[in-house]
Amino acid sequence: MSVRITAILAIFCLSTWLAPGAESRRERNMNTAQSQTEPRTRTRANAKITVQNSEAKPYDETVSPALVEIRLSETFTGDIDGESPVRALQVLRNDRSACLVSVQRFHGKLGGRQGTFVLQGSETVENGKIKATWFVIPGSGTSDLSGLRGAGGFEGDFGKGSDGWLDYWFE
Repeated sequence: MSVRITAILAIFCLSTWLAPGAESRRERNMNTAQSQTEPRTRTRANAKITVQNSEAKPYDETVSPALVEIRLSETFTGDIDGESPVRALQVLRNDRSACLVSVQRFHGKLGGRQGTFVLQGSETVENGKIKATWFVIPGSGTSDLSGLRGAGGFEGDFGKGSDGWLDYWFE
């Protein structure tokens, strides 16, 4: 490319960049990028979680620890109000302590908004007590809960009930 063509392209690009309105476009692009990285306002929702029924089926007991599939049906009351079927896989040790991973689809209201969403959890059980963390699967919210994101957890008596919370926001 000749020096003359390079100079003409440089002048054209520079004049386009500095043209009236170009600065505001650049600022708008920067502001948009910044707003996408700013933290979202989070709301904490609390609920009492009650296990309505549960069923545990061992699926591999060939060696210790045993692997168990658990099916639960739960109800939530409070800021999170509804019901949820749960499927969990449990690693059950000889001392009755355990680790679980779970997935559940909540149906009901969160902060007054109706819809469904999916939670993925990680739980530990020791001395009959369960502690868990969970998060909303991105893109799983429906209806008024579309765009829901969040994380939280619960603590309580294993298989009986817990106090749960979810810090959430919408994208």
